Amino acid sequence: MSKDFLWVEKYRPKKIEDCILPEQTKRAFLGFLKQGEIPNLLLSGSAGVGKTTVAKAICDQLGSSYIVINGSDEGRYLDTIRTRVQQFATTVSLTSTKTHKVVIVDEADNMTADVQMILRKDIEDYHNNCRFIFTCNFINRIIPALHSRCTVVDFRINHSEKQALSAEMFNRLRKILTDEGVEYQDKVIAKLIQRYYPDWRRLLNETQRHAAKGKIESDILVEISDVKADDLIRAMKARDYKTVKEWVNQHMDHDPYQVMRRIYDVIHQHATGRSIPNIVIIIAKYQYQIQFVADQEINTLACLIEIMTGVEWKP
Repeated sequence: MSKDFLWVEKYRPKKIEDCILPEQTKRAFLGFLKQGEIPNLLLSGSAGVGKTTVAKAICDQLGSSYIVINGSDEGRYLDTIRTRVQQFATTVSLTSTKTHKVVIVDEADNMTADVQMILRKDIEDYHNNCRFIFTCNFINRIIPALHSRCTVVDFRINHSEKQALSAEMFNRLRKILTDEGVEYQDKVIAKLIQRYYPDWRRLLNETQRHAAKGKIESDILVEISDVKADDLIRAMKARDYKTVKEWVNQHMDHDPYQVMRRIYDVIHQHATGRSIPNIVIIIAKYQYQIQFVADQEINTLACLIEIMTGVEWKP
């Protein structure tokens, strides 16, 4: 498959200025560019917000040689990490001698603790020649020793920034569709952004899927509608397991984080005040489990059953 076929690669920003980021986050990276070098970095944030894109872009703009290590794959093998990092960090750069080489460790939160400990040592051993950029979705899974050796940049987006960033996404997506010769309606694009924000990668992948025929039809608005929880709440109040299970099955095409967030938002209106703290703890537990469970449907259903059997409903 050609790299240019995938929109997420074809339209991946090559410069920090072109990345869709909160103003403060973008300003931090522009500052590094102005200085002409970067510290060791730990970039944290939810999936698809641009961590890896930023890591590659800043290396390209600085003219730094870099390699990318997949923490979910290579990050589980000590010998692989030790060999790749050592070979790269100790050799002379073929492209530039003015900047540090960079090791980008993607999805670093999926590395085992012993591999993270090795990298902690590598950061110190190769500091004269090499910098490290770690990206992660769950920063709590990064050992404290790496935290203390890196500058942490949080890609979390404040609610106050949502409108401005959504508008940037809207304009960028319209340009991409125009460049690709795809017909579209603004209201459909707005709905796609509402559905997948702030996951830019997911947004672009889903848009490309819908645009496969050269036109994004307005009837996909039904498909990408918000998670509807009214029927679920009624079934949970009645302790109707069969209907709850059917509801979960019907909504598994949605992001499981979005489903649980929607449940969290609406259940406050229907549960008694003294039930809410326990519900929050339950949802937080199952949200955390999303990252490593084998079956998302079973995980979501288990969450709802635990809430259903323990909640006290308002009359």
